[in-house]
Amino acid sequence: MPFLGQTPIPSARDVVYSKLKSQILSLELPPGAALSEKESSLAFNVSRTPVRESFLRLAQEGLVQVLPQRGTFVSLIDPELVEEARFMREQLEKAVIRLACDSFPADKLAELRANLKEQRESMERKDDLRLFELDESYHRTLFEGCGKLNTWAVIQQMNAHLNRTRLLRLFSDHQWNHLYDQHERMADAIEAHDAALAESTMQEHLLLSVKDQVVLREKYPHYFI
Repeated sequence: MPFLGQTPIPSARDVVYSKLKSQILSLELPPGAALSEKESSLAFNVSRTPVRESFLRLAQEGLVQVLPQRGTFVSLIDPELVEEARFMREQLEKAVIRLACDSFPADKLAELRANLKEQRESMERKDDLRLFELDESYHRTLFEGCGKLNTWAVIQQMNAHLNRTRLLRLFSDHQWNHLYDQHERMADAIEAHDAALAESTMQEHLLLSVKDQVVLREKYPHYFI
């Protein structure tokens, strides 16, 4: 039992789960990839029990599919779940950015500006994974600045399939200027208290994933249901 104030040491199951989930969401383990309890236990230097428990937890989240007599596989991307997550994000993010235009802490606006600077640097390096992380951080800061981090947490529970398509989009096309420009317009709109511009820019930003679906399914048909 940890002393008061100490951070609990994560269990082997939690470590394996977190690492596997990160590998799935980053596409290091692509849709359809086979998963092996034996290989994973050797890779993470743990027994098979935490690996098996992690597989089951990931299956409950829809990221892993356990097929009797066939094995365990990373789930294919479900377009219906992608669209549902996008729809939820659109409604909630348009609402939160309107709140941000009404009142947004100066330090959080400064975080958005610093994030934009890092986005530009990542674009110059063509570091798509870092750009994705900064994109997520940018949107999280909007919710944090409006006191809506619990809402952000709910969004994350449905984001797995959508986020994999967003990463595919970044990996397949390094023309990211429009993404950066939209983020910059949002920050400018918040600073100017222009809720109409902020909301329309957010909607335009999130609708990109709809337009990308056809292209991605043509380019990566084996990744989708």
